[in-house]
Amino acid sequence: MPLRSLLFVPGDSESKLAGGASRGADALILDLEDSVAPARKTVAREFVARHLQDSTRDRGVRCLVRINAISTGLAWDDLEAVLPARPDGLMLPKGDPELLAVLDSRLHEMERQFGLEPGALPVWVLATETARGVFTVGQFAGVSARLRGLAWGHEDLATDLGAVNREPDGRYSDPFRLAQWLCALGAAAAGVDAIDGASMNFRDLDGFARECQEGRRGGFVAKLAIHPAQVPLINSTFTPSPEEIEWARRIVAAFAEQPELGVIAIDGKVVDRPHIRMAERLLARL
Repeated sequence: MPLRSLLFVPGDSESKLAGGASRGADALILDLEDSVAPARKTVAREFVARHLQDSTRDRGVRCLVRINAISTGLAWDDLEAVLPARPDGLMLPKGDPELLAVLDSRLHEMERQFGLEPGALPVWVLATETARGVFTVGQFAGVSARLRGLAWGHEDLATDLGAVNREPDGRYSDPFRLAQWLCALGAAAAGVDAIDGASMNFRDLDGFARECQEGRRGGFVAKLAIHPAQVPLINSTFTPSPEEIEWARRIVAAFAEQPELGVIAIDGKVVDRPHIRMAERLLARL
């Protein structure tokens, strides 16, 4: 089932790990990185591994693990701790194509080490958290068959730039909007999901709803959440409406009936081959 909502859960909180599956998200991102203080990294690894192995957890909610950035030297210890517990996937922070290749190679070694299926563990990348990441976000195609999606991040990018990521009205400032749309384009070029970034102001649900709508119109198919209150808005926005589904099915059916045509009129609107590809993509996410 395609992902719409991905909710971050601090890896060092047993209570939040235990309650995460009840929040309605399609996937939980069990976090070993930014939400965990340096002194808590070891205990977070233990809690996350234990949660992944818990026979009572809801297997219908995918559990991804956000490891620490490779540059920190902590990522391989993260993997040693959690891979035997078989997470449903990994999230690579501060990523770029070169770092994804490094992770892919290391995972092949560790899958042999732990007796896991070779190459089966999927990876999602936070691809714009550094200036380098922004400039390389269009180069992920063909790097790793593990890649499932690219997400854009702005908090770390703001630190990298020494910039403020929001305008006074709450909208992203221009450098960050550039990173956002480059991420969507990079995901399309790589043939993977484009995942909209997280909003740290979880109390501004009106602004968050606007962000969700803008992201979906711009080609994103899912969104990161840092608070459970954001999940219902994400799920409702990124779920195709009955009207969209019906329109897509009509397009597919019309071309199936007349496959020799390149252009068809439906309800007074011209529909051509790019529209059928969009319709098929929408239906594939049901």
